[in-house]
Amino acid sequence: MKKSLGWVFCGIIVSLMLFAEARAAKGDVGEKAPAWSLPGLDGKTVNLSDFKGKVVILDFWATWCPPCREEIPSFIQIQKEFSDKGVVVVGIALDEEGAKVVKPFAKKKEINYPLVIGKTSTTEDYGGIEGIPTTFIINADGKIVGKHVGLTTKAEFLKELAPLLKTPAK
Repeated sequence: MKKSLGWVFCGIIVSLMLFAEARAAKGDVGEKAPAWSLPGLDGKTVNLSDFKGKVVILDFWATWCPPCREEIPSFIQIQKEFSDKGVVVVGIALDEEGAKVVKPFAKKKEINYPLVIGKTSTTEDYGGIEGIPTTFIINADGKIVGKHVGLTTKAEFLKELAPLLKTPAK
Protein backbone atom coordinates (compact mmCIF):
# COMPACT_ATOMS: atom_id res chain seq x y z
CA MET A 1 0.00 0.00 0.00
CA LYS A 2 2.79 2.45 0.91
CA LYS A 3 4.58 1.70 -2.37
CA SER A 4 1.49 2.37 -4.47
CA LEU A 5 0.79 5.65 -2.65
CA GLY A 6 4.38 6.67 -3.30
CA TRP A 7 3.97 6.01 -7.03
CA VAL A 8 0.67 7.89 -7.11
CA PHE A 9 2.27 10.84 -5.32
CA CYS A 10 5.25 10.71 -7.71
CA GLY A 11 2.87 10.62 -10.70
CA ILE A 12 1.01 13.67 -9.41
CA ILE A 13 4.26 15.60 -8.94
CA VAL A 14 5.47 14.72 -12.46
CA SER A 15 2.09 15.69 -13.94
CA LEU A 16 2.15 19.04 -12.15
CA MET A 17 5.71 19.68 -13.34
CA LEU A 18 4.78 18.87 -16.95
CA PHE A 19 1.70 21.09 -16.74
CA ALA A 20 3.76 23.98 -15.33
CA GLU A 21 6.42 23.48 -18.01
CA ALA A 22 3.83 23.42 -20.81
CA ARG A 23 2.16 26.53 -19.45
CA ALA A 24 5.45 28.40 -19.07
CA ALA A 25 6.42 27.51 -22.64
CA LYS A 26 3.60 29.56 -24.16
CA GLY A 27 5.16 32.66 -25.65
CA ASP A 28 8.55 32.02 -24.09
CA VAL A 29 11.87 32.81 -25.72
CA GLY A 30 13.16 29.73 -27.55
CA GLU A 31 9.68 28.41 -28.31
CA LYS A 32 7.95 28.36 -31.70
CA ALA A 33 5.77 31.45 -32.09
CA PRO A 34 2.10 30.52 -31.76
CA ALA A 35 0.22 30.81 -35.06
CA TRP A 36 -2.57 33.36 -35.37
CA SER A 37 -5.12 34.44 -37.92
CA LEU A 38 -6.59 37.91 -37.31
CA PRO A 39 -8.54 40.57 -39.20
CA GLY A 40 -6.51 43.39 -40.72
CA LEU A 41 -7.79 46.95 -40.80
CA ASP A 42 -9.28 46.30 -44.24
CA GLY A 43 -11.19 43.29 -42.90
CA LYS A 44 -9.02 40.75 -44.74
CA THR A 45 -7.48 37.96 -42.71
CA VAL A 46 -3.79 38.20 -41.90
CA ASN A 47 -1.85 35.17 -40.64
CA LEU A 48 1.50 34.92 -38.93
CA SER A 49 2.40 32.43 -41.68
CA ASP A 50 2.08 35.29 -44.23
CA PHE A 51 5.47 36.44 -42.90
CA LYS A 52 7.22 33.06 -43.10
CA GLY A 53 10.97 33.44 -43.63
CA LYS A 54 11.01 36.99 -42.24
CA VAL A 55 12.09 38.37 -38.91
CA VAL A 56 8.91 39.59 -37.25
CA ILE A 57 8.64 42.26 -34.58
CA LEU A 58 5.22 41.40 -33.12
CA ASP A 59 3.87 44.21 -30.98
CA PHE A 60 0.79 43.91 -28.75
CA TRP A 61 -0.43 47.49 -28.25
CA ALA A 62 -3.44 49.82 -28.04
CA THR A 63 -4.20 53.34 -29.26
CA TRP A 64 -4.92 54.57 -25.72
CA CYS A 65 -1.58 53.33 -24.28
CA PRO A 66 1.04 56.14 -23.91
CA PRO A 67 4.14 53.86 -24.00
CA CYS A 68 2.68 52.05 -27.04
CA ARG A 69 2.19 55.36 -28.81
CA GLU A 70 5.76 56.34 -27.94
CA GLU A 71 7.17 53.21 -29.61
CA ILE A 72 5.31 53.71 -32.91
CA PRO A 73 7.83 56.14 -34.51
CA SER A 74 10.61 53.59 -33.87
CA PHE A 75 8.56 50.84 -35.49
CA ILE A 76 7.83 53.08 -38.49
CA GLN A 77 11.58 53.73 -38.89
CA ILE A 78 12.48 50.05 -38.46
CA GLN A 79 9.91 49.10 -41.10
CA LYS A 80 11.34 51.71 -43.51
CA GLU A 81 14.97 50.81 -42.88
CA PHE A 82 14.81 47.03 -42.64
CA SER A 83 11.87 45.73 -44.69
CA ASP A 84 14.25 45.06 -47.58
CA LYS A 85 16.43 43.01 -45.21
CA GLY A 86 13.63 40.60 -44.32
CA VAL A 87 12.17 42.37 -41.28
CA VAL A 88 8.50 43.18 -40.79
CA VAL A 89 6.82 44.93 -37.89
CA VAL A 90 3.29 43.70 -37.14
CA GLY A 91 1.06 45.43 -34.62
CA ILE A 92 -1.67 43.51 -32.82
CA ALA A 93 -4.10 46.15 -31.58
CA LEU A 94 -5.94 45.30 -28.37
CA ASP A 95 -8.46 48.15 -28.53
CA GLU A 96 -11.96 46.97 -27.57
CA GLU A 97 -13.49 49.12 -30.34
CA GLY A 98 -11.31 47.38 -32.94
CA ALA A 99 -10.73 48.77 -36.42
CA LYS A 100 -13.19 51.61 -35.75
CA VAL A 101 -10.56 53.39 -33.62
CA VAL A 102 -7.37 51.76 -34.90
CA LYS A 103 -7.87 52.62 -38.58
CA PRO A 104 -8.09 56.44 -38.14
CA PHE A 105 -5.29 56.34 -35.57
CA ALA A 106 -3.02 54.44 -38.00
CA LYS A 107 -3.79 56.90 -40.78
CA LYS A 108 -3.08 59.91 -38.55
CA LYS A 109 0.23 58.44 -37.35
CA GLU A 110 1.13 57.25 -40.87
CA ILE A 111 1.82 53.72 -39.68
CA ASN A 112 3.54 51.85 -42.51
CA TYR A 113 3.41 48.32 -41.15
CA PRO A 114 0.60 45.73 -40.97
CA LEU A 115 -1.91 46.12 -38.15
CA VAL A 116 -4.38 43.48 -37.06
CA ILE A 117 -7.09 43.41 -34.43
CA GLY A 118 -6.23 41.08 -31.55
CA LYS A 119 -8.37 38.58 -29.69
CA THR A 120 -8.15 37.33 -26.13
CA SER A 121 -7.21 33.89 -27.44
CA THR A 122 -4.18 35.40 -29.20
CA THR A 123 -2.93 37.07 -26.02
CA GLU A 124 -3.41 33.77 -24.18
CA ASP A 125 -1.48 31.90 -26.88
CA TYR A 126 1.45 34.23 -26.20
CA GLY A 127 1.49 33.41 -22.51
CA GLY A 128 -1.06 35.97 -21.41
CA ILE A 129 -0.18 39.56 -22.17
CA GLU A 130 -0.04 41.16 -18.73
CA GLY A 131 0.94 44.64 -19.84
CA ILE A 132 1.28 46.61 -23.02
CA PRO A 133 3.25 47.19 -25.00
CA THR A 134 4.52 43.64 -25.12
CA THR A 135 6.73 42.94 -28.10
CA PHE A 136 8.09 39.64 -29.38
CA ILE A 137 11.01 39.21 -31.77
CA ILE A 138 10.47 36.15 -33.96
CA ASN A 139 13.32 34.89 -36.11
CA ALA A 140 13.01 33.75 -39.74
CA ASP A 141 12.57 30.16 -38.53
CA GLY A 142 9.48 31.14 -36.51
CA LYS A 143 11.04 30.94 -33.04
CA ILE A 144 10.65 33.61 -30.40
CA VAL A 145 14.11 35.03 -29.73
CA GLY A 146 13.15 38.08 -27.69
CA LYS A 147 10.37 39.43 -25.52
CA HIS A 148 9.98 42.96 -24.19
CA VAL A 149 7.32 44.10 -21.75
CA GLY A 150 6.96 47.85 -21.56
CA LEU A 151 8.51 50.68 -23.51
CA THR A 152 11.57 49.56 -25.47
CA THR A 153 13.93 51.85 -27.37
CA LYS A 154 14.75 51.56 -31.05
CA ALA A 155 18.40 50.99 -30.08
CA GLU A 156 17.41 47.94 -28.01
CA PHE A 157 15.40 46.49 -30.91
CA LEU A 158 18.25 47.15 -33.37
CA LYS A 159 20.76 45.43 -31.10
CA GLU A 160 18.51 42.37 -31.01
CA LEU A 161 17.80 42.48 -34.76
CA ALA A 162 21.44 42.77 -35.89
CA PRO A 163 22.32 39.05 -35.69
CA LEU A 164 18.99 38.09 -37.31
CA LEU A 165 19.25 40.23 -40.45
CA LYS A 166 19.78 38.61 -43.81
CA THR A 167 23.16 39.42 -45.26
CA PRO A 168 22.75 40.99 -48.69
CA ALA A 169 24.11 38.90 -51.57
CA LYS A 170 27.37 40.13 -53.09
